[in-house]
Amino acid sequence: MTDPFIRAFEDAGCEGPLAGLRLAVKDLFDLAGVPTGAGNPRWLETHATPVNDAAAVARLRAAGARVVGKTITDELAWSLNGTNAHYGTPENPAAPGRVPGGSSSGSASAVALGLADIGLGTDTGGSIRVPASYCGLYGLRPTHGRVSLEGAVPLAPSFDTAGVLARDAATLRLAMGVLLEGAAAAGPITRLLAPQDIWDEIPEATRAAVMPKVEALGLVVDREPLFDSGTEPGPLEAARVAYATLQAWEAWQQHGAWIEEHRPEFGPGVAVRFANAATIGNTDIAAAQRVRSGMMSLVQDRLPEGTALAIPAAPGPAFKIGDAPNREAIVRLTCIAGLAGAPGLAVPAGTVEGLPVGLQLVAAPGGDEALLALA
Repeated sequence: MTDPFIRAFEDAGCEGPLAGLRLAVKDLFDLAGVPTGAGNPRWLETHATPVNDAAAVARLRAAGARVVGKTITDELAWSLNGTNAHYGTPENPAAPGRVPGGSSSGSASAVALGLADIGLGTDTGGSIRVPASYCGLYGLRPTHGRVSLEGAVPLAPSFDTAGVLARDAATLRLAMGVLLEGAAAAGPITRLLAPQDIWDEIPEATRAAVMPKVEALGLVVDREPLFDSGTEPGPLEAARVAYATLQAWEAWQQHGAWIEEHRPEFGPGVAVRFANAATIGNTDIAAAQRVRSGMMSLVQDRLPEGTALAIPAAPGPAFKIGDAPNREAIVRLTCIAGLAGAPGLAVPAGTVEGLPVGLQLVAAPGGDEALLALA
């Protein structure tokens, strides 16, 4: 069945709200007549060339955007680095010699370089928000399910979302207005929760760069903790572990059979993650699901209509190519939105030693438009 959004533009015979804007497409999304590689040569070899555009691509094209190319992604989208063992590391012009962030690395790079106006990406555990932070861009991970992922390679379907990277808030809002399905569920943001328990874990230089952006928004800012006090390893680390467990289990359900049949060569980090994913059992999943349910309830309770969580999008600026990142520290900041199925907006906030760092704003599910208005 034809998407009614697309049909409306076709029937009207108009160019649409994105006319003249250039679109870079992460190589997880199908483009008719163009192979989908998902960042891995073996995937490219074992999958047929698509005959239709992915739903998100079709909507952006119908609204007037012009596709200028497909972009590198980390393998099967399972990394936050932006490095690919097969295809290299896309350039980060905001931080030369440093990673662009992944897995929407190529889309972020194309936008930051001025080669595209809109970068279509995905965010499972931070893959739009982290590149936005590293490259000085705006990016939105939408509420889970509000943007169609038909025609996109999955990683962990209960976390996967499709969103956009842009150099300015106006373009982000315009493009996401095309992609978002369903009515807005929340009024404007009037209060920010910048919880002391999370901010205390942030490196001092990042706190000094990002907190002024929180205060400059001119809203009421509360610093009360997000979590009740608990035992080690602490609720934020427990959330990270739960997210990592569920993501890995879902990734193996999606790709384990293909991996066992075709034996793809993965870069070292992705290879280790898939090997570990194959060992996850039902007891691990049950425990992680309980943490996830708790996070969903916590977000609904602590982020009522009009309130957004304000925390850094990443612990610090992009790390040097070849250096090892602190993946756990990154995921502690990105997993809240993922576990809750909530929208997360990254906006440029400041610099650390001349390198960009971003602010992350998270609303309860359905608060996408409120976040975009605040941007």
